[in-house]
Amino acid sequence: MFIEHLFTLLMLTLLQAVLGFDNLLYISIESQRVPPDRQAMVRRWGIGIAIVLRIVLLFVVMAAIDRFQEPFFVLDTQPVAMQANVHSLIVILGGAFVIYTAVREISHMLQVDDLGQPKSTGPQSVSRALFWIVTMNLVFSFDSILSAIALAGKMEYGAAVMVLAIIISGVLMMLLADRVSVFLHRNRLYEVLGLFILFIVGIMLVSEGGHLAGVSLFGHPVHPMTKSTFYFVLVVLIAVDVVQSRYQRKLAAMRKRSTAERMS
Repeated sequence: MFIEHLFTLLMLTLLQAVLGFDNLLYISIESQRVPPDRQAMVRRWGIGIAIVLRIVLLFVVMAAIDRFQEPFFVLDTQPVAMQANVHSLIVILGGAFVIYTAVREISHMLQVDDLGQPKSTGPQSVSRALFWIVTMNLVFSFDSILSAIALAGKMEYGAAVMVLAIIISGVLMMLLADRVSVFLHRNRLYEVLGLFILFIVGIMLVSEGGHLAGVSLFGHPVHPMTKSTFYFVLVVLIAVDVVQSRYQRKLAAMRKRSTAERMS
């Protein structure tokens, strides 16, 4: 019995870690909108509060899982048809906000003259960043919580195992969020890559929410972007970014050599 619980705990922790990558990226990017001396604090408090609320959400979903899946809005027309429930609505709205955040940050990077200036200042920005980190953490948590319930919900002490997995994954997320944020700050070119990955995350959430709601556009059902597709696109984006960076450095070196030869 102990071995079974331990194995389930390891599986749930791994599940939380894999499904939490997009959440980790969002936290790292959103925390950069506050003054530098507050960023680490915002990440720690945001993830800490989210852990507590995620545990509360776990028990709420376990107690009312059927209500989350029961359609409350039905639309049956020729252009658009859907059967929206609470789960699908949360995922769609969360995905739409992630897309908005990515587009907003990309637009900001193209418009400002000084990229070194903080993205926002003042105590209100700190509270706003905390609010969105906690809110989006809960949005990203829905799928992992439902998967955890399916994996351990029927087990004896299954709830305790799921709570422990959430706490462990939350602590790991605290540690990794600081490292990801520092990496993005030191390698500003990869911040662009991170924003486009975040944009794809939003598309994945919207498509998943549309699938959960049974959305059909002109008779064509919406299919969710699978995790395997997401990770494939992620690998391709990283590979393109790495190759382009090396190619740009090679071109810069060639231009520098050519200039030196002309001057000599």
